[in-house]
Amino acid sequence: MLQKFNVTQAITKRDQSDCFAIRIEVFVEEQGVPKEEELVREAQTTIHALARINSIPIATGRLITIDNKNARIGSMAVKLEYRRIGVASLVLDFLEEKAQEKGIQYITLEAQEYVKQFYSDRGYSERGGVFLDVGIPHVKMEKKLFQ
Repeated sequence: MLQKFNVTQAITKRDQSDCFAIRIEVFVEEQGVPKEEELVREAQTTIHALARINSIPIATGRLITIDNKNARIGSMAVKLEYRRIGVASLVLDFLEEKAQEKGIQYITLEAQEYVKQFYSDRGYSERGGVFLDVGIPHVKMEKKLFQ
């Protein structure tokens, strides 16, 4: 059966619930992050991306606008069985497109160290050394969208 990827903005309560469920599965159940870390209130300026394959929710990420030139990408999560097939790239592309539509010039993110190469390959540069966030090694990265 042909698998069809689809990335959309999570607008409905159901979409947002699907995003949250993916984050719980990946960060809390798989990586041991305390659930309360994922219960942080969302800013009104947050855009959630939701990826589906054959209509099944499989990945998410969010874009948080900081000001009219800066935004942060966070909570990039792909269900284990759907990793390394290009889904994260589609979610990242979607969020970057949304940032460009808003006139954002710089995106920052805090990548888990083991996936920093994924972001480097997509134009992100490391800023600073490795630090721990909820016990997991991370590195701050940034990308300039408009040259």
